[in-house]
Amino acid sequence: MAVGEKTLATNKKARHEYFIEETYECGIELKGTEVKSIRAGRVNLKEGFASVDNSEVFLKQVHISPYDQGNSFYKIDPLRVRKLLLHKHEIRKLIGATTIKGYSLVPIRMYLKNGRVKLELGLAKGKKLYDKRQDLAKKDAQRRIEREMTGKY
Repeated sequence: MAVGEKTLATNKKARHEYFIEETYECGIELKGTEVKSIRAGRVNLKEGFASVDNSEVFLKQVHISPYDQGNSFYKIDPLRVRKLLLHKHEIRKLIGATTIKGYSLVPIRMYLKNGRVKLELGLAKGKKLYDKRQDLAKKDAQRRIEREMTGKY
């Protein structure tokens, strides 16, 4: 995390379910009070994913709760599809990876950078069950080693 960045939401499930090959920083096209709601931490990335349609990248199934103090006439669907802002060469690369190689696009974290909401998007390959078990075994072994080193049981 660089200086001037504040993490607003993370998707812990993404690193458990997928092998993250590459990450991309992208902006999000937001409406009205969505930014205030995101700053309050009322966003859920768990079920989210991104897809490439007509040379544009869209974020789907990410829940941004409506802002309570906002205008009641300006209701926004919490699960609406949001456009992601990426460079054209990055989009071309993602098109190739998702269609030909079978990768998925997964949101990893949402953060503020210089007052703007950014999304870290991961190019991911799904893990099999035995891969998840190996990761859990490694974490457990690392915890035991740390516990032995500190002398706490």
